[in-house]
Amino acid sequence: MSKPPVLSLALPSDTGRVLSIQSHTVQGYVGNKSAVFPLQLLGYDVDPINSVQFSNHTGYPTFKGQVLNGEQLWDLIEGLEANDLLFYTHLLTGYIGSVSFLNTILEVINKLRSINPNLTYVCDPVMGDEGKLYVPEELVHVYREKVVPLASMLTPNQFEAEKLTGLRINSEEDGREACAILHAAGPSKVVITSITIGGILLLIGSHQKEKGLKPEQFKILIHKLPAYFTGTGDLMTALLLGWSNKYPDNLDKAAELAVSTLQALLRRTLDDYKQAGYDPTSSSLEIRLIQSQDEIRNPNVELKAERYS
Repeated sequence: MSKPPVLSLALPSDTGRVLSIQSHTVQGYVGNKSAVFPLQLLGYDVDPINSVQFSNHTGYPTFKGQVLNGEQLWDLIEGLEANDLLFYTHLLTGYIGSVSFLNTILEVINKLRSINPNLTYVCDPVMGDEGKLYVPEELVHVYREKVVPLASMLTPNQFEAEKLTGLRINSEEDGREACAILHAAGPSKVVITSITIGGILLLIGSHQKEKGLKPEQFKILIHKLPAYFTGTGDLMTALLLGWSNKYPDNLDKAAELAVSTLQALLRRTLDDYKQAGYDPTSSSLEIRLIQSQDEIRNPNVELKAERYS
């Protein structure tokens, strides 16, 4: 008997087939737990590879679990290839904790592009935040020199954009310049997902539609909520992948949809913790992902992009 076709390949969705390589927690929503479900709701077939499997995220007093190494990652890729299952439209990567694993990611990108030269690689270069690195310093060099040139879209936060460009971001103009530096290195789409300037929180996005052309740049002012949430960066990058693929020439519209979704979800999370009688300012909060599926599917755009001239 012949084997049945893989329907996500034989009858692909209008959106795409995503390979997502990120962390996984049994409880809570970070990494793949935060990214896979929203992408599926937006119509994507998503195949997750879990770079770690932990009981819970590392902000808890304790956690236990396993870490996938580069050799084990490559075993999975070879298994997919042996069964002709390696055709993907998108690759999504998030937190990666070691140079060896990141180097294997580079091999994965090359392998996937040998099968589909039009692969879109969306990279969230998770390295740190608010002036603090939480990966080994040598990862910064690998991201800057090897990973960024291969990315189609890059979604750093302010600190990560500074580490990748060597530029201090103290103004909107600095943020726009950082995007231009990153375009020159490789990716046509750059979204600095959170920048704080003078107490104001904003996103700066930039789309260079052709090499050598001036990029189209915009900002979105973001409401700062009185709490700290886990998994928001992973969710934001997944939403940017999902919506930018639906609106490939309108990164500002994709960002509006992504930011508005995230804000609605965070407000729901905040309200639910308050309803449970918990002070949301006392620790990091687990996001209410499942309860927000209507907002993920059909976001109400409340936060609008403002284009720079």
